[in-house]
Amino acid sequence: MKKSLAWLLTLVLLLGLLAGCGNNSKTPDEPTPPSNSDQNTPTPPVNDPPEAPPTDPSPTVDTMILKEADDKMINTYTLLAVDPNAPFTDADGKAVDGVAVNTAGAEALIQWLLSDEGLTMAAEYGQADFGDSLFYLLEGAPKYTGDIAAATEETKTIRLSTTTSVNDSGLLGVLLPAFESKYGYTVEVQSAGTGKAIAAAKYGNADLILVHAKSQEEAFVADGFSYVLPGFESERLSFLYNYFVLCGPSDDPAGVKDCASVLDAFAAIADGKYAFISRGDGSGTHTKELSLWPESLGITAEAESFKDYTKWYTSANAGMGACLVMAEQMHGYILTDKATFLTFQANGGIMS
Repeated sequence: MKKSLAWLLTLVLLLGLLAGCGNNSKTPDEPTPPSNSDQNTPTPPVNDPPEAPPTDPSPTVDTMILKEADDKMINTYTLLAVDPNAPFTDADGKAVDGVAVNTAGAEALIQWLLSDEGLTMAAEYGQADFGDSLFYLLEGAPKYTGDIAAATEETKTIRLSTTTSVNDSGLLGVLLPAFESKYGYTVEVQSAGTGKAIAAAKYGNADLILVHAKSQEEAFVADGFSYVLPGFESERLSFLYNYFVLCGPSDDPAGVKDCASVLDAFAAIADGKYAFISRGDGSGTHTKELSLWPESLGITAEAESFKDYTKWYTSANAGMGACLVMAEQMHGYILTDKATFLTFQANGGIMS
């Protein structure tokens, strides 16, 4: 009996060993791969949704250049020193005595503006931001190559009366700090239309002017308000130019873009009674605009001359930047200098 039990136990043990070996062909040193449930498969990273591109907070400018580079649209800028012995008056035309003009400071600024450094900076202005200059050197422009006096306590403050074009375009913001840093002067800028800039000088409130209306400049000289600086040949020192441009809404209802000339374009605006914003301030831009309307309209600087056109012709009596904002808002046409318009466009229609 004992032998039978021993034999049965031996048989059971033998069968167990055979079952354990089964069909397993792996060697003892080869690890068994984990089941799918045991695998630590990395979860593909969940990418955050792409950020939306930043939005430009500036409003889109619909106003665009429609007519430019016409021969009648050249815009020339001129420097004139104020004569300390000029017949100064007040706003009522009464003579004013005791006007102090800083001739030394005015001459230093004019000399620097007409030096290689000043002319180069002016000619290069705008290239970095617009790919083109906003102002160009006039062929045959006067140049200065002599010494420039540094500021003294008596001469350090210079009063410059100028047009809004060179101010709103940012040109003076580049030129004047370079001059002030190098020679120790401080330039106080009064910016208005050419007519008002010249008037300020006639009242004795400027040492020099920088303007762009030839007829008004010639009258300023003829009336005894300017003089010829040493080393130059004329009171009027014309040195820069750019172009006036006729701008308007992108849909151009008057068809200005297809007109053969700027004169035809102005006629088309008048014929269709499309909104037009005029500086109306006696500025160089205003003076140029008045010369471009058909003579039959009779539009002049006098309000009486356009009283029948006020449904489409707005005389703003404002600076260039403010008028550009009005033209944008009113879906209207406007004559402006190219430098100020490009600055207006680059600023998204905002002018400080």
